Amino acid sequence: MSLTLLQPATSTSPPSAISLSRAGTNFIKSQSTYTLPWPLSLLANESQEKWQIYENVFLACLRTGDHQSASRCLEKLVDRFGKSNERVIALRGLFQEATAADDAALGEVLKQYDQFIVDDPTVFPIRKRRAALLRSMGKLNEAVVALTELVDVSPTDAESWAELADCYLTKGSFEQAVFCLEEVLLVTPNAWNMHARLGEVLFLRANDAEGAEKAQGLAEAMRRFCRSVELCDDYLRGYYGLKLSTNRLIPLLSIPNSKSGKSTDTASALPSQATVQKLNQLATLKLGDILRRSKGDQKTWDGYSEAELIAAKELLDRDSDDVAR
Repeated sequence: MSLTLLQPATSTSPPSAISLSRAGTNFIKSQSTYTLPWPLSLLANESQEKWQIYENVFLACLRTGDHQSASRCLEKLVDRFGKSNERVIALRGLFQEATAADDAALGEVLKQYDQFIVDDPTVFPIRKRRAALLRSMGKLNEAVVALTELVDVSPTDAESWAELADCYLTKGSFEQAVFCLEEVLLVTPNAWNMHARLGEVLFLRANDAEGAEKAQGLAEAMRRFCRSVELCDDYLRGYYGLKLSTNRLIPLLSIPNSKSGKSTDTASALPSQATVQKLNQLATLKLGDILRRSKGDQKTWDGYSEAELIAAKELLDRDSDDVAR
């Protein structure tokens, strides 16, 4: 299942979505205008990649507000897979959400989802869209209930666990968010972005703590950021988190009563100050390298978010100012 079914129906349009939408329009024009009607379409000798492209273009068009092209893509998917296909039903609902004029229209879409689920509770794409719609309508508690029901039935659904973690984080429930992200990593242990996400939540939780508990929380966050950049060497968000967490941890380790390295539990032992300083230096070097290469428009170095690049530069500048003082 794609991650898109738990994403908002409308959002800001990143450059990748805009370029995909433009390329998608050309793709639609290049395709045959005739498609065998369902179920004869199943006999057509076509690749699965073609229909994945149609779905990706459909989603990109929704993000960029090109509802006409999105509608054409949806029509092609309906012709190919039929109106009763679970995935098609979910995508049609996504289209209705994106084109809804007001909250009343969104409420009608929600009623449709509720009816689908009453008729067939096993339609997971619709249940995911319902949870996403509840959240976008500000009904956070209801979204949490819906997602909890999903993970109860399908405990290996990493997407639902990740969305549930985000809902708990919005509510300020750090412990529950950490638990959900740990469940995500049980299913996808090599997902570097989720290791970094867990590091971010641990960092936020540590900020509310004091003394040794704060140092322990920052150390846990640091380890998660380390794992994320171990899995993806040029992951800006991971290095940003590593820099931020080590910045906060170094002063705490200089306190005489800190217990760095003295615990017999390697998972909870605080790292040495020298180790944290080396990791801080590494994060500084890597962030500087990413900023320099991105600014130089080097190939394979142009996919970073502009907002993340600005945040990284501000962090390094702030660090330089502190050193100058």
